[in-house]
Amino acid sequence: MINSGCTVLQRYLQQLIPMAARGLLLTKNSLLYNMNCFWLIRFSAEITLRPVSSRHFCLKTESADTESSQENGILVNNLACMGVDVKMARRRQPGVLKKLITNEEGLKRFLQSKGATNDVIASIISRYPRAITRSYESLEKRWELWRSILMTDLEIVNILGRSPESFFRSSNNINMEKNIMFFCSLGLTSKHLCNMLTRTPRAFSNRVELNKQMTDLLHEICLSLSGENPNDFVKHIISKNVFILLRSRKQVRANIEFLQSSFHLSNEELLALLHGSGADILDLSNEYIKKNFINAKEKLLSLGCTEREVDRFFVSYPRVLFLSSKNLSDKIDCLLQAEIHIKQIVETSRVLDVSIGTVRSKVKELEKISYDFKTYGIGILTLSKKRFEAKLEKLCCAC
Repeated sequence: MINSGCTVLQRYLQQLIPMAARGLLLTKNSLLYNMNCFWLIRFSAEITLRPVSSRHFCLKTESADTESSQENGILVNNLACMGVDVKMARRRQPGVLKKLITNEEGLKRFLQSKGATNDVIASIISRYPRAITRSYESLEKRWELWRSILMTDLEIVNILGRSPESFFRSSNNINMEKNIMFFCSLGLTSKHLCNMLTRTPRAFSNRVELNKQMTDLLHEICLSLSGENPNDFVKHIISKNVFILLRSRKQVRANIEFLQSSFHLSNEELLALLHGSGADILDLSNEYIKKNFINAKEKLLSLGCTEREVDRFFVSYPRVLFLSSKNLSDKIDCLLQAEIHIKQIVETSRVLDVSIGTVRSKVKELEKISYDFKTYGIGILTLSKKRFEAKLEKLCCAC
């Protein structure tokens, strides 16, 4: 019976292959289906018959390469015609290019209907090829969920252009829906959710249980510091720094413990710091924070600051821990060269937010009118460009 079946299929193939070679064969997605097996037909390869069981056969292709290393040539050509950087796609997610069933044309039409340009679509697929595996129904549902938070399609398109993984990484729309409900239960408003989705869309792809574990940790920390309203504390921290939802509980706890021990803070002082700008640094690597803290402290002590002044500086400006040791050192040296005292820098720490180039440019303008930093302070260096120019004009008139 096997030989009989094989003979019938061989005769069929003898008619089929010439037709295909002339471009007369048209099958769904260029696939030939046989029972529950399907294979991409590659006419340049040798086609053989393999028995699946005593009753069924399936078509399979063999070439010099192993099957696992083969790519779907038709898919690769389609992507190239769409302007996709195939080399980048292959480097990022090579398995996608081997898939037999994909939805690149459907994805293109869907995104075009939302206002995305062909260049944006090609860029999205190049950087996150798995996007072409999402069905139209899944795309439509996920877009609907995002639109329940964001105001326009263009906002979503802009996020996808910046971070395609945030939208296509997961197709679990039920999980995202649960996350939205969970965040709302924390008291976060639509404005908060919009900001979260814009800045950290991956937080909505986390398992709800994972997000809940982080909020439970924050709740616990607030109570351990004798906080009176842990729910407000959780809401504040998440809205202030949603990136902590992408970090481990161990890392966040270690950062909070480090802040208290290194800055010599009481529970009340630590709670106040976390309610303020201290929340901004909770998602940083613990090792990164420690390294920057040690280097910054050594720099300030070497310039004559006392331990108490250093502690006050860190409490008033914890964002200094974002700066690498070289960046901080270069900024301080730049200010010192302008004959600004280190005590002024410590007292007006916001000046360290200003780039070195901007500081030099402003100092140069102020030197023209003989501006005295010792007399008038250095707050002028922290002004926006528009406000600085207005202030400079008034100073010039006064001269």
